Amino acid sequence: MSEPRVRDVVGIGLGPFNLGLAALLDGAPEDVDAAFLERDAEFAWHEGMLIEGTTLEVPFLADLVTLADPTSPHSYLNYLRETGRVYEFYFYETFQIPRREYNDYLRWVADRLDACRFEREVTEVRWDDREEWYAVTARNPDTGDRFEYRAENLALGIGSRPHVPKHLRGHPTEDVFHTARYRGSRERVGEADTVTVVGSGQSAAEVFQDLLERQPDHGYRLDWLTRSDGFFPMEYSKLGLQHFTPEYERYVYDLPQAVKDDLIPNQDLLYKGIDPETSAEIYDLLYRRSVGGRDPDVGLFAMTEVRDIEAVNDAYALDCHQWQAEESFVHESEVVILGTGYERPIPAFLEPLEDAIDWDEQGRFGVTEDHRLAVDAPGDVFLQNAEVHTHGVGVPDLGLGCYRNAKFVNRLVGREVYPDDVDTVFQDFSVAQFLDHAPNASRAEGSETPPTPTQDD
Repeated sequence: MSEPRVRDVVGIGLGPFNLGLAALLDGAPEDVDAAFLERDAEFAWHEGMLIEGTTLEVPFLADLVTLADPTSPHSYLNYLRETGRVYEFYFYETFQIPRREYNDYLRWVADRLDACRFEREVTEVRWDDREEWYAVTARNPDTGDRFEYRAENLALGIGSRPHVPKHLRGHPTEDVFHTARYRGSRERVGEADTVTVVGSGQSAAEVFQDLLERQPDHGYRLDWLTRSDGFFPMEYSKLGLQHFTPEYERYVYDLPQAVKDDLIPNQDLLYKGIDPETSAEIYDLLYRRSVGGRDPDVGLFAMTEVRDIEAVNDAYALDCHQWQAEESFVHESEVVILGTGYERPIPAFLEPLEDAIDWDEQGRFGVTEDHRLAVDAPGDVFLQNAEVHTHGVGVPDLGLGCYRNAKFVNRLVGREVYPDDVDTVFQDFSVAQFLDHAPNASRAEGSETPPTPTQDD
């Protein structure tokens, strides 16, 4: 089925970022013709990690719309009002909301927006030079029915997918699986005598905590291995959080790419560590389990890389290497849960545009300052969480998603519908910014101010 109309924008993928764009477009005074395509049958956000008791890592103000438009009917507070929970939340007295409720809020918004199209898996995107529009081909994954959409602009928001290193693949997925599948696999975990979690990010910590809480009911031995230096907390101080701001994002963008490639991988604890509250709850539970000389039957071991997994009888032998002491050992476990992160591969449906896209030396997207794909076509391709390498660690942050979407809406409409936030934090990141704010500082003699890139550079 082909739609003859040419839409202003077609979004590919429907996670929080593209859903936020749809919500802000719905609130714009101008009528923007949009459709957002999602391959799943209904909205779902990290269902495998919606563990009871887990919370969102950002305040509820980082919902889909509030940081751009607090009056929007699609805000989290209005969700509470409309679902009759506003007074319950008032007495809840916390900024970090339950993750399951955040998912429920997202589903509530998706159900309210006419622009959302489910069971639409995009298979190809091409630019029509003659008609000057993007042709987007999609299919229903269940029925095979095909659809074609036409759009002047695109919003690429396909998100990330669980990453399992090659050397850890090839085993039955009911026994060796990624944390993204944890909730659906808990019944199998409960049948095992030995369980091992690999990795030390927030997802691995939440899975370990849940396993620790359930351990008395199932009696399994529980181990936690990570190749990181330790089970360290995420940087969560108020000054540290200012790295997730428009100012820091602009500062990072202006840095030479070689500097960024060295900087970003070394900022893990800004976004990959363990939430301090989760860390404290794990420790407290271990402490209570050890009262009276009892053994919690738990092991935590850092600086240890799992180099391979081999099936042995009814379990799996993990080839482990403690890289600091340079000692190797074998660890056996019936179930292995991998907290090995996520990846963002280049989607295959962009292949027809491959020659028109500006790629960097490492085969990554070329990106403009305002988060658009550098592509040789008149239509814009707005990027959602595909530009960490150019804009820094704040790109996946839910709070900055609203800031990015406000830029996209303003560009689509052609005027400032939502404010372009500047000077949002007390901290300065660039020399020029500090000099503007510090009357007792001046640029050193002979030092030149670097040119400021424009949005079209």
